[in-house]
Amino acid sequence: MQPDPSGPDDPAWEDQAVPTARLVGGNQVLLLQGGDECFPRMCEAIEAARSEVWLATYIFNDDGAGRMVADALVAAARRGVAVRLVVDGFGTLSTMDTLRGWLRDSGVQLEVFRPLNRWYSWLQPGQLRRLHQKLCVVDREVAFVGGINIIDDRHDLHHGWSEQPRLDFAVELRGPLALSVQITTRAMWARARLGHGWREEVKALVRSAAPMDETLRLIRRLRGKAPPGGGPTATTDRPMLAAFVVRDNFRQRRAIERAYVEAIRGARQSVDIAVPYFYPGRAFRRSLRQAARRGVSVRLLLQGKVDYRIAALAARALYDELRAHGVRIFEYTPAFLHAKVAVVDDDWATVGSSNIDPLSLLLNLEANVVVQDRDFAASLAARFDAAVAVSAEVAGAPVARGWRSMLQRSFVASCANIYLRLAGITGRY
Repeated sequence: MQPDPSGPDDPAWEDQAVPTARLVGGNQVLLLQGGDECFPRMCEAIEAARSEVWLATYIFNDDGAGRMVADALVAAARRGVAVRLVVDGFGTLSTMDTLRGWLRDSGVQLEVFRPLNRWYSWLQPGQLRRLHQKLCVVDREVAFVGGINIIDDRHDLHHGWSEQPRLDFAVELRGPLALSVQITTRAMWARARLGHGWREEVKALVRSAAPMDETLRLIRRLRGKAPPGGGPTATTDRPMLAAFVVRDNFRQRRAIERAYVEAIRGARQSVDIAVPYFYPGRAFRRSLRQAARRGVSVRLLLQGKVDYRIAALAARALYDELRAHGVRIFEYTPAFLHAKVAVVDDDWATVGSSNIDPLSLLLNLEANVVVQDRDFAASLAARFDAAVAVSAEVAGAPVARGWRSMLQRSFVASCANIYLRLAGITGRY
């Protein structure tokens, strides 16, 4: 991934579709751990909004954290700020009625991505491809990207409340890449709106005095074309190189996976990855094995407190293969692990929504930020080391592949491939 010499003042950069992964300078990126750090800063940015707020999330829960963010959105809308929110129809299914009640008559424009409000909705094509991004952008100036849903850190939808907060991360981003986040979030909102209101959109196009212009404008919205007006300019006091990496089902199906593999293949000293759901494809596993064989320290921090048994089984089916090549694996047990982060050497890091499994790498809509900066990488590495220090390393000699191991791997692989077939993905993973 090479630095991009252009910036938001360059017309070619301004006219990009949903952004490709390019390192752009002039950014300020702040690491945030959990909702306890993220939500107050997000609400502060929303409270200072002058013109627009866009927010996309998988889960918008009906607890105290959700109410705090909803209140900030409502207050902004009532003072004249254009506030648009898109939530996933599956992730927010159980709390949709409460959320609609909070936002009623407020002016917040809520859209639901692939809603499941009718029994036959479950049978529609593409329902396994979910909106898994967690994005918020205010006035194209400040953005929040990461793995943190709008839900209290100590609340799990399936396991209830706990004393310890889940381990999760996001970044606060200021600079040119905030516009890229706005373009993407805007496109997700437009896709959700068109998904249930396409008849009204078509009627509006037909009735329009300039139907061709309106059609092109609609296409730009769906592709994520930037609106006129540009965004914040790069400044010399914010030199950080960063890229906004999106996984979609159009032009950038493997963008996040490629960013990971490229960084791992170039690693010289260390590769540290924390992720709850880990079942990578062959190319990803090969890059980890090769890095460990050439002397790179490779550490994986995976979930020890299990939320979904099938996900834990999938990860553990790969333990022996990776450990046999020198990869060290740690299981995080103090609380649920939800972080999707990585640090490679001392100058490359990523924080985002993407797990390293078939759902995130091939199906869901995901978004990560890649940062090439020593200070940021050191900050994330310190948080990673602190988590490893309270985790349990998987010990003992790797077990040779016997019939039990082969049966387990075959079962997991079969489940993954069946799921992908149902979602319309062909070929081997």
